Parts: sequence; structure tokens; C-alpha cells
Amino acid sequence: MMLVEQTTVPGAVLPVAQFKDHLRLGTGFADDGVQDTVLESYLRAAIAAIESRTGKILLSRSFTWTLTAWRDLATQALPVAPVSQITGLKIVDRLGGEEVINTARYVLEPDLHRPRLVSTGLCLPAIPVGGQVVIGFDAGFGASWADMPADLAQAVMLLAASYYENRSEAGGASIGQAPWPSAVSSLIQRYRTVRLLGGGGAR
Repeated sequence: MMLVEQTTVPGAVLPVAQFKDHLRLGTGFADDGVQDTVLESYLRAAIAAIESRTGKILLSRSFTWTLTAWRDLATQALPVAPVSQITGLKIVDRLGGEEVINTARYVLEPDLHRPRLVSTGLCLPAIPVGGQVVIGFDAGFGASWADMPADLAQAVMLLAASYYENRSEAGGASIGQAPWPSAVSSLIQRYRTVRLLGGGGAR
């Protein structure tokens, strides 16, 4: 299985000014914008860390997910949530031949924790031996910062601030290695996906 992010979050979407306020950084100086790139990097690192822990995509992006076998013949849980649409489905054989699957043969079953690709017939398209299926989809709470649930937005701010405050550790090379604040863990707890035993429910 391989999940590939096809698009990234535009820098303009990230609340750098709000993050400055959160950090109580001074304003009104000629070099106000000097740290913007650095602050953006901490926000991106915090977003990535929270997405990894929760399995939730905070800001909308496009993805492709490649599988060599279905976990269930009629339905397949997708690896992240929330998913807004399936943008494509194709079967690739071992020689590289591709078959684009008609959209009438499958639907998206939305869910905050476990969105699913569901066959409209008896089974999802067969994956040949040595072949794979490539699923394209869009995921995320929305394209703007305001679309994100308030508790997750606050968690990003707190975690990014922790990274910023610990930036001098290990020569500044340890972004993402700072202690995980307990407040962040509390804020994201209800969004974490519970992993179930067996193949059908696992992410």
C-alpha cells in the first residue's frame, strides 16, 4: 500500500499572522516578515504530526492510494479521513496496462473516521495477479483554515508553538522532536481512529 500526496497546502492558507499573535511576537518592525518562512515550517510540521496521529487530513489536498489487493471484495476502507470525493479508480496489470473504472461501479461512503469505497454491484473490480489498483481522492476538512474544527486548529497552534519554543535544541535540527504537549493530546483525542482487529476495519 502506498499513499501519495498529489497537492500541497498553499502557504497563503496557513495562519502565520495568527501564529505570531499566539507567540506574542512583536510587530511594527522593518523585518516583520523575516521569520514568516520559519513560522510556516513549524505550522506545516505541526499539521503533519497531528494528521499522522489522527489519520485526519486537516486541510484539503488530493491523494492517490495504491493497493495490490482488496481487504474486502465489496468495500474498502480508505486510509485517511474525511474524504470528500473519489476522483478516479483504475486497475493496472503487471505489464502496465491500465483500465479506468466507470464511476457507476462504485460510490464513496463518507465517514469522519472510516470513509469507504463501496461497490454498487456485488464486488469491486478484480485486481489481476501482479497488478494493482490506484484510487484517487480528495480529503480534508476544507480548503481554508476556518474550515478546520476549532479544537484541531488550536492543537496545531499549540504544537507549532512547542516546536518554536524548542527550536534551539540539537542545534535547531530537531523540529518535530519536541515533547508532545498534553493539551495537544487532549484536543486531538476524539479524532483518533480506533484500530480494529482483523483486516476489514484497519486503516
